Amino acid sequence: MKFEPTKESVSTHEIPSWYEDAKFGIFIHWGLYSVPAWAPKTSKNIIEMMQEGGFNSTMPANPYAEWYLNSLRIKDSPVEQHHARTYGTAFSYYDFQEKFEALSKSMNPAEWADFFSNAGAQYVVMVTKHHDGYTLWPSKVKNPKMDHLFSKRDFVGEVTTAVRAKGMKMGLYYSGLLDWSVKNKPIRNLFDMINNGDMGKKYTAYAGSQWMELIERYKPSILWNDIGYPADYDLNQLFAHYYNTVGDGVVNDRWTQTKISGGPIGRALVYVIVRMLYAKIKKSGELAMEAKGHHDFTTPEYSVYKEARKKKWESTRGVGKSFAYNQVEVEADMLTGKEIIHMLTDIVSKNGNLLLNIGPMPDGTIPEMQKRPLLEVGEWLKINGDAIYGTRPWKRAEGVTEDNKPVRFTQKNNVLYGIINDGLPTETLTIKDLKVNSTASVRLLGAEIRGWHMSGDDLVIDLPIGLPQHHAYAFAISPLDTTA
Repeated sequence: MKFEPTKESVSTHEIPSWYEDAKFGIFIHWGLYSVPAWAPKTSKNIIEMMQEGGFNSTMPANPYAEWYLNSLRIKDSPVEQHHARTYGTAFSYYDFQEKFEALSKSMNPAEWADFFSNAGAQYVVMVTKHHDGYTLWPSKVKNPKMDHLFSKRDFVGEVTTAVRAKGMKMGLYYSGLLDWSVKNKPIRNLFDMINNGDMGKKYTAYAGSQWMELIERYKPSILWNDIGYPADYDLNQLFAHYYNTVGDGVVNDRWTQTKISGGPIGRALVYVIVRMLYAKIKKSGELAMEAKGHHDFTTPEYSVYKEARKKKWESTRGVGKSFAYNQVEVEADMLTGKEIIHMLTDIVSKNGNLLLNIGPMPDGTIPEMQKRPLLEVGEWLKINGDAIYGTRPWKRAEGVTEDNKPVRFTQKNNVLYGIINDGLPTETLTIKDLKVNSTASVRLLGAEIRGWHMSGDDLVIDLPIGLPQHHAYAFAISPLDTTA
């Protein structure tokens, strides 16, 4: 099918099966900010900080190390104080470029791809340009104000080749609305955020040309834009070209275009938008961009939807409180393998994917404290992947065992999977309110059960003797003729 550059045409795009099936991806935040690798330590993630103190108090203490430059520009922020102590006030953020390019020479894309594959990921999304404006490929489209702000080494191309060699799909992230190399006013609150993306026609042409360059050069399976997009750009033209170029491509939801005048009406509109966003974050605990235009999936950040959605979605977050590497975080700040597995099963049962971020050091080393829990996930998926990959939501996502352990349901090929997100009892497991036909087969992935029977409306499974304790267990019930 050939797409036309109209809203009506691109809106007919259907999500390819690979993205529906993949379920688990790895995000990579790596760039100049990986050299200072510093954000204030916090016990809360960014959503919890916003719910507690609002956007105004969160931004000076932003836990995202990739926002180092913005935090540096906020007077008396912890980052400004740290930077002055460590590098001196005369040292510019962009002076980190020389050190990053020297240290990154040892980065090995094949080692990254091996790790992603061993973690069980089916796709990867790499940041090609974050809000600081530095590109991780030698772009021929020059920055409007800093024409040297690009990597001479083609990291995007090298990682893309290595990832695809391992059979994974490759997606590319690009900061479409924010570029602090072009606009140097700090974002201290949501008012600043909304106004920060108005950078003029030169930037609009620059961003559009770079997205087109990424599409032509790397044929990414995902266009993962961030924050929003300049209001005077024709996104339907970009999307139509992309879908016609990459037959199995998908685009995320962070392309909202907002044109706000500088007069009283415009200021009033900003005020209304900000109040609505504050209220949504406080009430729901969801940091999600308002998707006004075409998109294939939504992207809640450091949050998950509480119920199954018909529209495909993807939850994204770091292993710790930051996306980029933050040197002050320790192993206790990282998610455990158990927490990731439980998060993944919950998200998948509700029609979502998990895009979990790693933040390498400037030399390309992925910290062991980030690798360990992800490799646990990979080992779990080797046994239980059938209950995750290629599945779809069942008529209900959640259940519970007799001893109140959470159960998540998925289905595939006329098989119902029940995933117990906790350890199992020693002899029998009872899943409440799950009727199974007497002729059905009930299996435990990775081990043999002793038998099963119904007790009223509850499924009772006789477990193997001496079953090792794991983070979660998946049971397969077929054919799928159960009633809930």
